[in-house]
Amino acid sequence: MYRPIEEMLKNYEVETRIDRKNAIKEIIQEIVLCGLSRAGIFRHAAFYGGTALRIFHGLDRFSEDMDFSLITKNPEFSLGDYVPILEKEVRSFGINFGITEKQKRMDNHIQSAFLKGNTREHILLFFSDSTDSKTTPMGEVIKIKLELDDNPPAYATFERKYRLLPAPYEVNLYDLPSLFSGKIHAVLCRSWQKRVKGRDLYDYVFYLSKKVSFNHKHFVERVKETNSCKDEVLDLSGIKNLLCERFDQIDYVSARKDVEPFIKDSSMLDLWSADFFKSITEALTSM
Repeated sequence: MYRPIEEMLKNYEVETRIDRKNAIKEIIQEIVLCGLSRAGIFRHAAFYGGTALRIFHGLDRFSEDMDFSLITKNPEFSLGDYVPILEKEVRSFGINFGITEKQKRMDNHIQSAFLKGNTREHILLFFSDSTDSKTTPMGEVIKIKLELDDNPPAYATFERKYRLLPAPYEVNLYDLPSLFSGKIHAVLCRSWQKRVKGRDLYDYVFYLSKKVSFNHKHFVERVKETNSCKDEVLDLSGIKNLLCERFDQIDYVSARKDVEPFIKDSSMLDLWSADFFKSITEALTSM
């Protein structure tokens, strides 16, 4: 195994097959970031979302997808231009993952690509002394999705961060207030349909626990872009009222089930209720 991967594995306490799969995914996510950085994507784009929050700000839950946004709108930008360089970078660490680009719909501003690799093969590579590979189905696949918004809402603010493994690299990412704006928008406006995305609620609690103020102008632009919260008052008081209305509508049993596979200690979800979320929202601040 390549030495940088051995060093990264030291950060993980793995006890179960799920722990091993998540460790593999997270390390490959960081290899992807390193590869995209070397390819120069962060001259044009920024990293955001749950995985950005986990890697750079210590969010204590696993995050599956990797989300990117252009700094300024550019429908001509192509994520696919970076796929060959990224695939070469991933394979340089001994990772046998292929990358495929998803065809973008004409009415959509989200570009997507998927990294896929055989689960059994990579458990053997990362954890050669584990017996999990023997009980893993031959065709089971580890998949990581990359998404890039080529028509981003305005007024996001950014910061530069650095990592030393798997090799020194630099990332441009949304700062915490802009990240929080995106999460508040998701809590309010995401269409959860039958399955409540408890991960949104978990992250919302994380931001408030860190006393992060959200980027108000960026939040308003996100609302405009998605044409949601029509005719609503979007000052701080109005946003708090909308959140409290949303919290009254949530099925918290479903929300807990959604987030439990991504965290170590599910007992922290026991307090989840409309009253809990409305109470902590009193501390919400904007900038």
